[in-house]
Amino acid sequence: MNLITLAEPTSPAAEAYRTLRTNLHFAMLDAPLRTLLVASPDSGQSAAKVLANLAVTWAQVGKRVIAVDADLREPSLHAAFDAPNAAGLTDWLESSGGSDDPPLCATRLPNLSLLPSGTPPAIPADLISSDRMARAIQRLADMADLVLFSAPPFGRFSDAAVLASRVDGVLLVVEAGKTRRDHAQQAKDILARAHARLIGAVMLGTK
Repeated sequence: MNLITLAEPTSPAAEAYRTLRTNLHFAMLDAPLRTLLVASPDSGQSAAKVLANLAVTWAQVGKRVIAVDADLREPSLHAAFDAPNAAGLTDWLESSGGSDDPPLCATRLPNLSLLPSGTPPAIPADLISSDRMARAIQRLADMADLVLFSAPPFGRFSDAAVLASRVDGVLLVVEAGKTRRDHAQQAKDILARAHARLIGAVMLGTK
């Protein structure tokens, strides 16, 4: 996964992520936005790419950011940040129910921490839907200015819908030429049923 905001900070793509950061800042003026789910109708990898680069841009302006890999089926944030995935979100929830300090990993940016997915659970949806996860979200929100969560695609699993109902906002990631219109509409319908706050959508190009 290419962290363009670190590798090529003056590129048009990096500037686009900074523009996204600015737009989210304006959204925060209307209502608090401390926890944000970044998810896609059909591609967890695309959503993780947006999340990782967005997290970098926030950290670069001095905000305390925690990136949480809540995609317990195909985790990828640890690879993006060159971090281990031996222990993470699942291990934290299993050991303490999210009540003690999470096993955060440091990144190249002092203000940006990563909570990897950790040991794969038997039934990911049950863990995401648990009261332990709700407590963990609150705990993380108390530790940072912004907590960004990844999740599996909306169209394939229930995990993203559950998380959407528990965070302050949702950023939907679609891909030009790849995401089908009906899949995007299905994701919007899921968010509406979950009474989630859709902040906006990001379209990734084909490159």
